[in-house]
Amino acid sequence: MSKSSYKKSNVYKKYLGSAFKKKHQKQENFVSLVFLIIKICFSLLALISLFKLGYNSKVRLTRLREIQDSFLYEQYRYNFLSSRFDDLFSAEGEQRFMKDQDQMISRDIIRVIWR
Repeated sequence: MSKSSYKKSNVYKKYLGSAFKKKHQKQENFVSLVFLIIKICFSLLALISLFKLGYNSKVRLTRLREIQDSFLYEQYRYNFLSSRFDDLFSAEGEQRFMKDQDQMISRDIIRVIWR
């Protein structure tokens, strides 16, 4: 091989090597860009899922609070009414019941109290 052909082949190798490196670099950049887009999409999906989960948890806690308040109110009413019912069977419970009924009967109604 002569010196001139050696130089030419060396130049071609350098040119082909640099072209190959540029092509390889472009491919790496493309693959990196695709992976970056995929990571961004998954991050957005995770954020949206977290926001939806937080909102649904807030709604559920609000509903549970309403149910708890309703339960406590009904429990209070039950305890109050059961104590009033128990008072009917205590000493002079009938008289107390009749006194409570005064407010329920309108004034123009005639009442008959049996003793």
